[in-house]
Amino acid sequence: VQLQASGGGSVQAGGSLRLSCTTSGRTLNNDAIGWFRQAPGKGREGVSCISSSDGNTYYADSVKGRFTISNDYAKSTVYLQMNSLKPEDTAVYYCAAERLPMYGCSWYMKRGMDYWGKGTQVTVSS
Repeated sequence: VQLQASGGGSVQAGGSLRLSCTTSGRTLNNDAIGWFRQAPGKGREGVSCISSSDGNTYYADSVKGRFTISNDYAKSTVYLQMNSLKPEDTAVYYCAAERLPMYGCSWYMKRGMDYWGKGTQVTVSS
């Protein structure tokens, strides 16, 4: 499984970005796809996740109401729409996949997933 994250950039606080995670060589059916982030000097944080089999989603408390995860099966792409961005959202964002997940998204948000893509930098200035 190859994952490619894109869409990062620099925005001012209050702005928006949409990240894309494209998988190559396979469809998203039966996978859980997650977005994680890591800010300088901080640990990894599970941001959001979507279970492709049933559409269930997960959001970290820090992004609830501001971020929306969605998937496009036809394009094998998962999106993370990020609105009302804050400086504390500044981080490298990674997408990851878990094939045939046995547990719910929240479990994988803490434990991590099996497949990872390269990150994309998001910088939010005040």
